[in-house]
Amino acid sequence: QVQLVESGGGLVQPGGSLTLSCVASGTIFGGNVMGWYRQAPGKQRELVATITSGGRTNLADSVKGRFTISRDNAKSTVYLQMNSLKPEDTAVYYCNYNRGLSTYWGQGTQVTVSS
Repeated sequence: QVQLVESGGGLVQPGGSLTLSCVASGTIFGGNVMGWYRQAPGKQRELVATITSGGRTNLADSVKGRFTISRDNAKSTVYLQMNSLKPEDTAVYYCNYNRGLSTYWGQGTQVTVSS
């Protein structure tokens, strides 16, 4: 079992920045992929960014150049640095841990971009 706890969400003005953190605990194996997904009201959950335990990243086209994903394997933590935030980035952001057939989700953290 893996538990994921997100933090760092909140209300920010357009053009602002936020950093999300996700701490994983439990039975953590190497070779995993951690990432962030988001779900806006009335929309399906979508991929934002993922990062392998080796540091290879994948970002959605909508956030490239604005968001950065990183991880600290020693702390079992993944980060999402979000810059130049737009109102359309408003959503609940979920942390994800995936390894083979096992996948786990955090409880989500709300990000609201509004003036």
